[in-house]
Amino acid sequence: MAHVLVIGGGVGGLATALLAARRGHTAELFERDPRAPGTALDRDFFGWRRPTVPQAAQPHALLGAARNVLRDDLPDVYEEMLRLGARERHELDWFDVRPPELPGDDDLVMLQARRIVLESALATALRAEAGVVVRHGEQVTGLTTAPAGEGPPGGERAGGEWAGGEWAGGESAGGEPADGVRVTGVTTGADRYEGDLVVDAGGRRGGIERRLGAIGCRPPVVERHRTGLAYFCRWYRLPAGTDEGPRRPWAVTGGAFAGCAVFPADNRVFAVTLFVHTADTTRSALRDPAVFERAARSFPPGEAWLALGAEPLSGVLATASLDNRWSALVDERGPVVTGLVPVGDSITHTNPTLGQGTSLALWAARRVARTAHRDPGSERFAVDHHEWAVRTLKPWFDFQVVADAAIGERFATRAGRTGTAREVAALFDCALEDPEVMRARARVRHLAEPPERAYADPEIRARVAHWLAARPDYAPNEVGPDREEWEKLTAG
Repeated sequence: MAHVLVIGGGVGGLATALLAARRGHTAELFERDPRAPGTALDRDFFGWRRPTVPQAAQPHALLGAARNVLRDDLPDVYEEMLRLGARERHELDWFDVRPPELPGDDDLVMLQARRIVLESALATALRAEAGVVVRHGEQVTGLTTAPAGEGPPGGERAGGEWAGGEWAGGESAGGEPADGVRVTGVTTGADRYEGDLVVDAGGRRGGIERRLGAIGCRPPVVERHRTGLAYFCRWYRLPAGTDEGPRRPWAVTGGAFAGCAVFPADNRVFAVTLFVHTADTTRSALRDPAVFERAARSFPPGEAWLALGAEPLSGVLATASLDNRWSALVDERGPVVTGLVPVGDSITHTNPTLGQGTSLALWAARRVARTAHRDPGSERFAVDHHEWAVRTLKPWFDFQVVADAAIGERFATRAGRTGTAREVAALFDCALEDPEVMRARARVRHLAEPPERAYADPEIRARVAHWLAARPDYAPNEVGPDREEWEKLTAG
């Protein structure tokens, strides 16, 4: 079996270390933050400043794909999340009477919880795992290397390392990137650690591109798409005695220039999110809690939840300048490095509109755990991991890009949706009334079936066409205020 070194203690890193240990490997995890997730959820969620994880306080969606990994591979983590207050919600419970169950319906269950609940459950399991050492407060500063093709780690090392911001040793400092570099370990401010495989779970801010350049590697192949969306979130708690919010209206609504979403979580906590285009002139006003709440109440889901007398738990948390980013460590010449593979945001960082990030991170973590014994320092291992990611993760990244482009264009132009875009919107609205269309939509939403297959089903197409034919005046995205009303709501 392998000794796996994991850079980064977010969800992807925690899951990789734990899953690897459960498959018989040993693991060491390195996290720059000296603080570990605990079980005081509100204290950690609202009081823990995490500048390297700005998304930690934003809503997270644990789709059926993520739930299935936890349920099947980490059942103790799954049970701990439920104990801490996470709630299950079946997508077909939207209807007053759930339609008869079909094979695969069990994949359509979401876990409603804040990110800290998952992190706490993973950290609790790691503390009890004999095969894992977690090094909090020990930041990785560089990578140790050997020429590709050398034997397993151990003994003297050829190559060099990146330490203290300078290159030390090796032939490849400066000039053209050198081929044939195999990563054998990591350095920190405290020591040097060797392993069979290094996993980059440091996310998009982890600095792996700089570290790879320092050891003479060609740069990763990066595909980036700007979304043009800005998000404003505020957290609330339902009143005592109110354990659940309203099932209807639908939790996500949007108009031609703005949208609103409600994210139920754990322990009566929920988030309301507003999203607009980054160029929208009203954007800055939404940081004001009073303005935010007025604007949120102008959408059906915001009004339905806030009307219950919820207690605000935070100010308005803003995030923007998001992009969809795909990063590959294999180019047309082959692997840019061996002995190191990425998981989570280090492979693909996706905008949160579809909530895919955690699911894709857990898929990659599980894949590493299942394959780390297969000559992990070899070129074949690097290529296999890359090809798996392209086959398994990239289609969902591409789907996210298309979805965000449509939202961004609509918000930027404030134009109504016509033609094919109208038909796509009709599918989602039809799903709220037709259980079969809802099932198809849910299978895509929970990453159980790709959209090109689920939505191409002749029965689904016929049902949506019939729904549209009965509504010749249907115009999508008309929920919420018009622009004049919005300007008044956000005027201060």
